[in-house]
Amino acid sequence: MSFISRGFHGRRPSPGTKLPPGQYETTGFPVLSAGPTPRIRQENWKLSVTTEAGKRHEWDWAGLMALPAESPTVDLHCVTKWSKFGTQWHGVSLDVLLADVDTTARHALVTSYGGYTTNIPLVDLVDGKAWIVYRYEGSDLASAHGGPARLLVPHLYLWKSAKWVRDIELRLNDTPGFWESAGYHNYGDPWREQRYQGD
Repeated sequence: MSFISRGFHGRRPSPGTKLPPGQYETTGFPVLSAGPTPRIRQENWKLSVTTEAGKRHEWDWAGLMALPAESPTVDLHCVTKWSKFGTQWHGVSLDVLLADVDTTARHALVTSYGGYTTNIPLVDLVDGKAWIVYRYEGSDLASAHGGPARLLVPHLYLWKSAKWVRDIELRLNDTPGFWESAGYHNYGDPWREQRYQGD
């Protein structure tokens, strides 16, 4: 019987591809979740952004659809060591959602339907780095992949891109989320191989 140590670096990348350290390329889209898949109908879906002062900004599905959208093509990197290149999404930039939000917060705690949480520095959600996406590869986003809408923060490991996003709470101080409290790295940069606390 063999075991994989924390120092294991996965399969070697294919020639001509650029992968973060320890990653291998997949053409599939593995489904990994911390719990059961919530089933939220579009008509029941809402997203809120709550400031550190308690000011709440809220969008229902029609409100989200009324906002200007973008179609980013990005690479995904999962902490379980797979990477998927050139994924195509459609959704609303966090720059649009936060444009009228008055805040001095430096951190965000993202909560999903189902109770999953993850923490992200606010600077990593703005300047074209993050979206609330609702379409993938030309189709409505499937529940298994976070539909009807999920957060997409492709420059960090995929556990930061919370599926079934429900609330983004802006905070003055950082608060670890689900996996961060369980020993995953607080930031999660794939290029620095920040998988676990101490990496």
